[in-house]
Amino acid sequence: MFDTVLVANRGEIAVRVIRTLRALGVRSVAVFSDADADARHVREADTAVRIGPAPATESYLSVERILDAASRTGAQAVHPGYGFLAENAAFARACEEAGVVFIGPPASAISLMGDKIRAKETVQAAGVPVVPGGRDPELADAARALGAPVLLKPSAGGGGKGMRLVRDLGALEEEIAAARREARASFGDDTLLVERWIDRPRHIEIQVLADGHGNVIHLGERECSLQRRHQKVVEEAPSVLLDEKTRAAMGEAAVQAARSCGYRGAGTVEFIVPGGDPSSYYFMEMNTRLQVEHPVTELVTGLDLVEWQLRVAAGEPLSFGQEDVRLTGHAVEARICAEDPSRGFLPSGGTVLKLREPQGDGVRTDSGLSEGTEVGSLYDPMLSKVIAYGPDRATALRRLRAALAETVTLGVQTNAGFLRRLLAHPAVVAGELDTGLVEREVEGLLAGDVPEEVYEAAAAVRLSGLTPVADGSWTDPFSVPSGWRLGGTPKPVAFHLRVQDPVEHAPRGTHTVTDDHVSVTLDGVRHTFHRAADWLGRDGDAWHVRDHDPVAASLTGAGAGGADSLTAPMPGTVTVVKVAVGDEVTAGQSLLVVEAMKMEHVISAPHAGTVTELDVTPGTTVAMDQVLAVIAPHEEAAE
Repeated sequence: MFDTVLVANRGEIAVRVIRTLRALGVRSVAVFSDADADARHVREADTAVRIGPAPATESYLSVERILDAASRTGAQAVHPGYGFLAENAAFARACEEAGVVFIGPPASAISLMGDKIRAKETVQAAGVPVVPGGRDPELADAARALGAPVLLKPSAGGGGKGMRLVRDLGALEEEIAAARREARASFGDDTLLVERWIDRPRHIEIQVLADGHGNVIHLGERECSLQRRHQKVVEEAPSVLLDEKTRAAMGEAAVQAARSCGYRGAGTVEFIVPGGDPSSYYFMEMNTRLQVEHPVTELVTGLDLVEWQLRVAAGEPLSFGQEDVRLTGHAVEARICAEDPSRGFLPSGGTVLKLREPQGDGVRTDSGLSEGTEVGSLYDPMLSKVIAYGPDRATALRRLRAALAETVTLGVQTNAGFLRRLLAHPAVVAGELDTGLVEREVEGLLAGDVPEEVYEAAAAVRLSGLTPVADGSWTDPFSVPSGWRLGGTPKPVAFHLRVQDPVEHAPRGTHTVTDDHVSVTLDGVRHTFHRAADWLGRDGDAWHVRDHDPVAASLTGAGAGGADSLTAPMPGTVTVVKVAVGDEVTAGQSLLVVEAMKMEHVISAPHAGTVTELDVTPGTTVAMDQVLAVIAPHEEAAE
């Protein structure tokens, strides 16, 4: 076993790898950018090295700086985690040339399986079924030959980045251009492939493990069908769809795919499966790294996959065979992301003011957070994972819903409440899943209107902060927050508040306010919230209740900056500007693109008009609700 291992990543996966290194008695080295100088993974490692400024291209994606950190600290091996350089064949080769062990597969396997076009051809030759499709440079022709709907995918990456479902071939060229931009931004390569879209499919993946002595086994499957925008949000093991015969057949197909590329270490072979016919499965891709959802496999097999990555990289053979693998019980994982479901799941950011992460019987949280963590727009939005285990699926789901209700991340908006409601959906409970379920049911899973008790709690906090002015034994009656008026009936003290739309609220119930909680009783029902500054949280949901100035709002017009202003829907970076001051635009015309956490958002004209102000250029960093441009409406649009 190695003496020292450098973890070339950040966030929850870095913390998780460090945990196993500590258990094995291996010294851990963390790396960090300026944005992560006080991050949790930095504090938990045995030592840490600064590798550059905040942008990933100058820090976490810099092969030279990471290898320099390994050399300076005496690290014998590098664990890449997932994302960043984890599936970078050039990095794996550079490690080998520097005399540092890359904890992952050979560079040749990464290169082969990282090119989805070559990967499909290779596994097909090994007898593994693949989805019909086409590739660059005949991409558009192949898409038209397949017929709508088709799925555009980057050849060089995964994780849903750059993937586009095209149902209208009339929009094919625009979708291809957008997919190329996202692929280039995420992976540095805009090569695409196209595949036939299978309606209502299930996404099932097989975990494989291979050593350097010719042994390749699989550790069962994970159901990953609950997705939004092609990004997994909930994963579980095993899948309720597969019987033992199909599980064995898919497992063997995954093993053959791994053998076909000379694989070593932990990897995942992903399949798309028609829900009505589980025996008809197709290879999609192979992820040549540890997966985000690996904890569910660990819980049902009892294996530590990071430990086995280390052992295999150190040259050890697997100490067990396929016949020794047993799947016991059931595990489900939910990904906590910095995003706001009420704003179309746009990326969010801020400072973590209060943090409560569930642990205990049957519950595990993998997290990179701590109170005071700054969540920005430079890196992936996933903050943590909550995983629950039980003797059966119903128990695991129940424990995970309860754990999500206990999750508190005030200061940054997350999807925890949304995930809790998703896990209670009848189709999810019944195991009737497909990759489009979340998108179809999304409206019913949102929190909806802000409950009255939220405004009641926010007003109670503000009321408690109104301290009467006292001078010795005398108190100024005008400073007492009682609503007292000279010669008139007392009027309840009211506060102007805003979560989404502004409201005026006067407390009408009883309340108790402490430094970190507030309880209010309305109509005989008691409601308790976590609190931190202007944030309130309950059952996984959170509300940022701000003070609202109706006078200022009336002077600036409707919304932030006025009805004619285009504002940033999220903190991020402007990547595309398609107009200039003086241009005439039509309603709905695409004008700007803002990117945050590797996600694009198109800003369109609210009405026909003229661009009178343009405050940004490509590369401009913007805050949420910052004014980007102003469109003066044409006369008919104004009417």
